[in-house]
Amino acid sequence: MSDDVSPKDRFVTVYGRKPVLEALQDPALAVDKVILADNAVGAVAREILQAARLRAVPVQRATAQRVKVLAGNGRHDQGVLADVVAPRMRTLSAALAAGRDVPETVLLLDGVTTPANVGMILRTATAAGIGGVVVPRRGVATIDPLVVKASAGVAFRAPILRTATAGAAAEGLIEAGFGLYAMAADGESTLFEVELPRRVAFVLGGETHGVSPEVAELVMGRVAIPLAGGVESLNVASAAAVLSFELARRRQASRQHRAGGGG
Repeated sequence: MSDDVSPKDRFVTVYGRKPVLEALQDPALAVDKVILADNAVGAVAREILQAARLRAVPVQRATAQRVKVLAGNGRHDQGVLADVVAPRMRTLSAALAAGRDVPETVLLLDGVTTPANVGMILRTATAAGIGGVVVPRRGVATIDPLVVKASAGVAFRAPILRTATAGAAAEGLIEAGFGLYAMAADGESTLFEVELPRRVAFVLGGETHGVSPEVAELVMGRVAIPLAGGVESLNVASAAAVLSFELARRRQASRQHRAGGGG
């Protein structure tokens, strides 16, 4: 499996005057560059230029149309964007070629298009120590200021793995020896009982249509979260939180078992 590396595999791009200023004023973030529309003038533009100068961040000028294209959002860029370095972001192919550093637990987003859900998934997966969250470039919400806000800023340091599509990611994970499972309300196994391999990837399907047919035919099992009280299903971000911390619990139990001489 190979992925063409793009700038979007190294940076989280934020746009809009307030998000860009917040990034420039946060000493914990490394900003690679700012791109400012050539028609951006006035007090706000001066404030952005001053903040960039204080951080020694290069500022490039571009046409307003070019800024819109780079931001990927023609309504809310306000003539400015910034590329923020995401130190744990890499391509899925690079992660799978990392030898001993290949992540053992992976979440694969498949058609999750609501930015708030993507942001919350990144936050909870990072908090639970999940090894990687595959965010395909197509079919999933772009990692933008809405996702960053929903993640409470965790998106900048989340273990994001980039690839073209969920289908390509599923094939690559299987080739690398991962057991691939789909989260589904009607799964034949429950999350708390299913036996899992050491390397495991879970597919989280979209809000409306669930796991895509292309990916569904590749999974080795469908896993459900047992629900009570007449509740039929959970929001994908809520399901991801339950899944992430169950995987964390299993990981801790496995370490304790090994430390106790259990093999």
